Amino acid sequence: MPKFAANLSMMFTEVPFPERFAAAAKAGFKAVEFLFPYDYSVAEVTAWLKDNGLKNALFNMPPGNWAAGERGMASIPGREAEFRAGVATAIDYALSLGTPTIHAMAGLFPAGADRAQHRAVYVENLRYAAGELAKHGLTLVIEPINSRDMPGYFLSIQADGHAIREEVGAPNLKVQMDFYHAQIMEGDLTKTFQKYLPHIGHIQIASVPDRHEPDEGELNFPHLYQLLDDSGYAGYVGCEYRPRGKTEDGLGWFAPYKGKL
Repeated sequence: MPKFAANLSMMFTEVPFPERFAAAAKAGFKAVEFLFPYDYSVAEVTAWLKDNGLKNALFNMPPGNWAAGERGMASIPGREAEFRAGVATAIDYALSLGTPTIHAMAGLFPAGADRAQHRAVYVENLRYAAGELAKHGLTLVIEPINSRDMPGYFLSIQADGHAIREEVGAPNLKVQMDFYHAQIMEGDLTKTFQKYLPHIGHIQIASVPDRHEPDEGELNFPHLYQLLDDSGYAGYVGCEYRPRGKTEDGLGWFAPYKGKL
């Protein structure tokens, strides 16, 4: 049975972020994920997890100036020092929170830029980050993100992510497979998942095309959940969707899995 983690950056937004941990636990989740914890101290986030009996599945490294539209910096020339500082910060949080997996966002690719240069920076930054995380037994993931929701993002296809993973050559570097992004960009989810299973570090879900609860749209979620079970996938499934209304009102899909980890 899949291990679902509520994404607290997108779910339970009816209440402030610190209160979402209790809301997720009350709804029956045993794990959570979120984009970034850095607006709060390590001690605060650790306490919210502990007080609510929750595990943290995943968060992202510092992304640069998110409010100004930046979406990571791992592939951005000239930002290497800032990226490395972000690696250290993310590790500090992960060790306290008990987080096994950290996502490094690639960043946006400017029109007319030298893609080979950006790729070279990306590979070297990932080698550095993977090496630092490996010292603590942590997994690094990269995620292909669809070009409709995030135009210009450096990485958008699963095969490209795995090609970069192979070039980096770090055993603890995996590729995150968000079924929502992968369906929009390429489809063929079953065969893609089966092909890359040993190198998939995290799964996320949302309906396509509207990114709502996983109970509508063009994806067959019962089939995908069975695929995960049959394959022996033991990682988390992050629920990175935007509820149609109040989060609790849309959790009918979660009822068969409530309270299980």
